Amino acid sequence: MSASNLFREKMQHAGVSEPAIRAFERAYAQLECGRNAMLPETEISPVEGLPSAESLSQPDATATAALLAKAAILKLNGGLGTSMGLDRAKSLLEVRPGITFLDLIARQITWFRNETGANVRFLLMNSFSTSADTREFLAKHPELGDADAIELLQNKIPKIDASTMQPASWSANPDLEWCPPGHGDLYPVLSGSGALDRLLAAGVRYLFVSNSDNLGATLDPALLKWFAESGAPFAMEVTARTPSDRKGGHLAVRDGKLLLRESAQCPDADMGAFQDITLHRFFNTNNLWLRLDALRDAIAAADGVLPLPAIQNKKTVDPRDKKSPAVFQLETAMGAAIECFPDAVAIDVPRTRFSPVKTTGDLLTLRSDAYEIDETGAVHLATERAGVPPKVDLDDNYKLVDQLEAALTGGIPSLKYCNSLKISGPVSFATGVVFEGDVVVESASGARVEVPAGTYTGKIML
Repeated sequence: MSASNLFREKMQHAGVSEPAIRAFERAYAQLECGRNAMLPETEISPVEGLPSAESLSQPDATATAALLAKAAILKLNGGLGTSMGLDRAKSLLEVRPGITFLDLIARQITWFRNETGANVRFLLMNSFSTSADTREFLAKHPELGDADAIELLQNKIPKIDASTMQPASWSANPDLEWCPPGHGDLYPVLSGSGALDRLLAAGVRYLFVSNSDNLGATLDPALLKWFAESGAPFAMEVTARTPSDRKGGHLAVRDGKLLLRESAQCPDADMGAFQDITLHRFFNTNNLWLRLDALRDAIAAADGVLPLPAIQNKKTVDPRDKKSPAVFQLETAMGAAIECFPDAVAIDVPRTRFSPVKTTGDLLTLRSDAYEIDETGAVHLATERAGVPPKVDLDDNYKLVDQLEAALTGGIPSLKYCNSLKISGPVSFATGVVFEGDVVVESASGARVEVPAGTYTGKIML
């Protein structure tokens, strides 16, 4: 039996949908023939200028309700946050005591529905790892609707044995024979689950997609109005790159069309240009707007599978065992679909629409008074921050969430007027600790030392 048939048989046996199987087969064919998704600097041009979201006006109440009646919100919720020591959905982390990321998202949905009377549809794309936790959460929010109608389940695809180019086998833990296909799986999931057809049949025309750990990514009626009036099939929210974004993907142009280039697609020789934030000025926030009828037509025109570039990652079948067999893992990025639509557009949005929680430093900032939660469930930087979050750098004593929470049992320090905070060594905080300006906290003790109540700036030695 050919390798292609072996993969198809394995996926069919596991219940993988036909669109997902075909997407994998397309990516595998790229790998097999030696074609990769590399985008050298000579093939692309920088994006010079874009419309600004800050110039948009909010629609009136009547127009907002009419637009929202045709809109749906989809949150990507497949991440476990393993880099922070989590073994459940990252979106179940608490932002405030008893209030998780998903609680705030639920509050945003219900606020829109109650305020406008529009039945804003809500979807979550879970992974097999986050499904059970999330469905348990949804049971606490019956106002959102039935979990079966809300949940979309991300597919899984086989790892590829690098020596044989056949399905990887690992009897010690067969689950490790599989990997996630990247968030480009959004399109096979929408198609294969029937969700795309159901949304269209219900009169939904616009879909706003973002990550569940990005609490800055709320549905903005002004952006919805702009997208609807643009007539574009696809829109990407981008924002200006800063030095901390040098390694992140950026927007570019090839043959007059917008595209997304990730670091894995950049040849080593071009890495200097890739990381030049004055040359390639905009990065993808992963906040996307889709016109569903155009997506349906594009999928049909592409014979059922959007032609996304496949990123080929070489790893070991057991990521914790570097001596285990080498494998290829294929993945696609949902933002890469921008090049599948000749009339796709992008818009420059404020940095506040990109506030993901990737580290415990991000989590500490979010839990502090540097951020506020309004009555709609949206999270905003405090007015005093002038749109710029504090930069927080925590050493390995706080790499995991439980390590951070052990430091915060006495209280969360005030960061409202803090420009930067760097903490080295094990410390905890008393109630009433205030950091202002640029602060460095160092503890040379092997045991945890408490920072007493008070206002601090500069260097603090404990």
